[in-house]
Amino acid sequence: MHARRISIADLAAEPVVGGGGLFGDGAAVSLPLVLVDLDTADGVTDGDLTRAVDRASASDVILMGTATGPLDDALNPLLEALDLTCAPTGTGHRSVVAADDVDAAVAVFTDAVSRCPQASLVGAQIVRAAEPLDPVAAIDVESLGYSTLQGGDEFGRWLEARRAKGRPLPPPAVDPVLLDRQAGTLRITLNRPERRNAYGTALRDALVEALRLAVLDDSIDRIIIDGAGSSFCAGGDLDEFGHMPDSSTAHLIRTRGGAGRLVSTLADKVEVRLHGHCVGAGIEIPAFAGHIVAAPDTRIRLPEVAMGLIPGAGGTVSVPRRIGRWRALYLFVTGAEIDAQQALDWGLVDEIRE
Repeated sequence: MHARRISIADLAAEPVVGGGGLFGDGAAVSLPLVLVDLDTADGVTDGDLTRAVDRASASDVILMGTATGPLDDALNPLLEALDLTCAPTGTGHRSVVAADDVDAAVAVFTDAVSRCPQASLVGAQIVRAAEPLDPVAAIDVESLGYSTLQGGDEFGRWLEARRAKGRPLPPPAVDPVLLDRQAGTLRITLNRPERRNAYGTALRDALVEALRLAVLDDSIDRIIIDGAGSSFCAGGDLDEFGHMPDSSTAHLIRTRGGAGRLVSTLADKVEVRLHGHCVGAGIEIPAFAGHIVAAPDTRIRLPEVAMGLIPGAGGTVSVPRRIGRWRALYLFVTGAEIDAQQALDWGLVDEIRE
């Protein structure tokens, strides 16, 4: 996909960015991403900048700012209004993904959008819509977007390819979580190490029941969540994808039967200890916690957009509230892996500890 590139003045002059040009033949998404060249700031008037901010806030497409040098503070309102910005290493604004090679980082994002434009666009829409909402309402919005994408061609292709591998459903789990109560501390250990603690039905339901216990029992004043084996959690159990009876049931289970909402409710009491691979739900749910400790070997990744979906365990709510919707969108769309130090620098985790 060749992304269109415009100047700040061009952005200010467009009534609706992407309006009328988003779709191609057969309603295929043909122009999901527009690059805004922030190096064109010289000569831009205050009025132009105000209009550019208004246009960015109402855009029909993903708007990615790009810069090859330092960004003037006067551009901060525009950075906030864009979906994300890529600029050289050393740029500290929370909306910026800093890179040693800006062109390469932009190319990675552009290529990822071109592979799954529907999921990328819905992801951008959801993180914007969820930003001002209470976590419970925001989780509902995420799930509705997720349900929409489950009916789309991008997820359909991924699921067909997955099913072609002929993998059976995982065997029933025995003790999918372990509980240990010491005085006012409840320790919850994800206990499917043979599947890297994949967030399947059995583990999800057991985790939810453990968290409900903490909601009901006021004498529990501290909750520690960790994982057995080599990884904290490898994300949703892919072998269970597509096995819900219908999308309405799946929506209600994600929102009313998921762990994210409970961790959000209990956040002040919850410490999550990450290690190894923390994929998808393996970071989406922890990101609701009040305190996150990462082992040095922690590796974090959010791969759902590449599957034609968006994060569905609360990640479009929890992750942006820690690192901002801009960097979160970059992680969602590219599926880029970050290590413990990058997660600490961005605020996705609070501490690195052996």
